[in-house]
This record gives sequence, structure tokens and C-alpha cells, in this order.
Amino acid sequence: MTFLWESDKRCWERTATGVNVRGIPFPCKLSLESVARDTWHKQYRFCVRRHTPGFASLSHSLYLVSRQSGSCQYSCAESELNSERTRVWLSYITACLVWGSTWLAIKIGLEGVPPLLGAGLRFLVASIILYAIVKAAHIEIPRTPEAKRIYAVLAILSYTIPFAFVYWSEQHIPTGLASILFAAFPFWVGIFSHIMLEHERLNAFKVAGITIGFAGIVVIFAEDLRVEDANAFIAMLMMLASPIMQAYCLVLVKKIGQPISPIAFTCVGMFFSSIALLLLSLGLEAYDEVVWSTETVGSILYLATIGSVVVFVAYYWLLKRMEAVYLSLISFITPIIAVALGAIVLDEQLDPNVMLGSALVLVGLVVANGRYFYGRVSEVFE
Repeated sequence: MTFLWESDKRCWERTATGVNVRGIPFPCKLSLESVARDTWHKQYRFCVRRHTPGFASLSHSLYLVSRQSGSCQYSCAESELNSERTRVWLSYITACLVWGSTWLAIKIGLEGVPPLLGAGLRFLVASIILYAIVKAAHIEIPRTPEAKRIYAVLAILSYTIPFAFVYWSEQHIPTGLASILFAAFPFWVGIFSHIMLEHERLNAFKVAGITIGFAGIVVIFAEDLRVEDANAFIAMLMMLASPIMQAYCLVLVKKIGQPISPIAFTCVGMFFSSIALLLLSLGLEAYDEVVWSTETVGSILYLATIGSVVVFVAYYWLLKRMEAVYLSLISFITPIIAVALGAIVLDEQLDPNVMLGSALVLVGLVVANGRYFYGRVSEVFE
């Protein structure tokens, strides 16, 4: 790659993730958080324009504009990004819908199998399917120190401990209360991102949006704040610890996991997690009352295939294409979907607070993207 100015070389080395496109000496795929709006060369200027809120590599169109005539000489914008942008939105919607259904599926599965066994079988089946995909698609599983660090962290802090906590806690506290406690996830992602990711700092819009969204979740599940189970306090502490661990894992993968396929590190992390969970189950759980009903087996298979293989791969694929905080806001949307599914599947009555809380969540999502909307309004008046 050639550069006309040394300063431009330093700029592109800091941000480029792509290669030359059709012989033109600039990268088409960029991470543009720190790039100035116009970077001038002797003959051309790179004109960066924002489009989609919350997306790192998809939130801009890049034009090579002639400095003399002002005409666009080349664009790697809409024609090459539209299909990718569509896949991003479909993946985001899929993650919201699937994770909104997993709370109900876990509840159904726990009626037949103990929590550690259920979680272990879920990840074992998922890792077998993912390994088959790895072999069929000839996906490399790196063995570098950074890759091994990601595998270990994911296995322990993203799958084993948090899911053991979630499965066990769901036996002792209402699903709504569990949703409220886990909804602290975006706060922790924001904190870890601010510390660990140079270009994903917290700002007033993100903090306000997360706070409003969290308030919406509290409003929705206000009736579930009462608990009578003797183990409820321990379950609540577990549900508070789970999002902290998973937030750290998410940001770490964002920081050092970019070169690794999401299928690869999800496969390895889930496999070692399944071994750990099944060993813990053998030592701590009794199998006398295990019931292998159609509902129990169906729950495990659904959670393994759709709730793990599909959604986790999509989730980490999205992480490569959008800011971690915006991705974490899925945790505000999934409880709403869970409530809606409860009303449809279990014929549960919807409380009026659900509509108010859902409106607050929607407002929170918009406010979190306020910096983008502010930028678009500012461009109108420039």
C-alpha cells in the first residue's frame, strides 16, 4: 500500500483492516472511529460520511473525491456495504428473538433435569455441531497465546460460571427479577469498554440511554421484586455476578479476538465449558428425579442449536462489526420478548407496566445512539 503523505500512512496503519480495492491505494474496509472527517492528500481527499448508528465498519461511506473538480472518483460505499448491512440487522434481530425465548426454554428444561446437567448437555451438543461446521468449512482454530487466552476466558467466565449461576438461580427467583439483575450487563460492558477499548469510550448519550433502558426493565418486572425462597439472596448475587463476567469476556474478545473466527472460539469455549459443567454435575447433583420427557429433550436441543450455535456465532460475528455497548443493549430487548412469549405460549396476562417499560427501553435505545443523530443534524446545518 502506498501513501502520499507520511502522516496519512500513520493514520491508515492505525485504522485499516482491509486491502487495496481495484488498484486504488486505500483500504475499503475500515474501523473509522478515530479518523478525521476529511483526510486530504495532494490530489484527493477521503470523504467519510456516517450512515448507520452503532456500527463500526458499516457506519460510514468512503469516497475518493478529486480535490480539483470535486467529483467522486471512486466509492466503496452503498454498493458494497448494503448486503453486509442487511446481514447485520438480520443477525441483530435474530439474537434478540432467540435470546428472548431462551429464558422460557431454560424454565421448561429445568422441570426435567438439574441445572448443571442441563447446561452441560446444551453446550456439549452445541460444540459437537460447531466442530462439524469447523471441519466442513475448513475453519482454522488458532493456537496462539492470544487465542488460548480467549478460549480459556470464554470457557470459564462466559459459559461455565455464568450459565451455572443462571440455571441455578432460575430455580429460586422469578424470571422477571433475573432479567432485571442481568440487565446491568450494558453498564458493565460500557465500563470495561471505556477502560479497555480506546475508540469505544463512554459518552453522555450512552450512559443516559443505558440508564433509561434499565429503568424500563425495572418498570416491566416491578411486580417480580418480591421473593420468598430461602436461597433467593444467593441467587440474586449470582445473577449480579453473571453480567460482570460476561461483559469482561465480550470486551476482551472485541479487543484481541478479531482475527479468530467466531465459530472457532465459540466451539472451543463451549466444549471445555461442557466438560466442566458435566463434571460439576456428576459431583454435585443427584439424577434420581431426572425425567427425559419430550419437553426436556426438546428444550436442550433448542438451546443447543438455536440458542447456542446460531445465536452465539451471530452475536460474536456482530461484535466484529459494531460497538460492544450497542451490542449489549440486546439484553434490554430480550426481556420484552420473553414477556411477550409468556403471554402467547403460557397465556400469561400482560401488566400495563409492560407497555410503559417497553416504551422506556425504546427511548433508551434511541438516546444511546444520540451522538449519531446529533451528528446527522449538525451536518444539515453545516
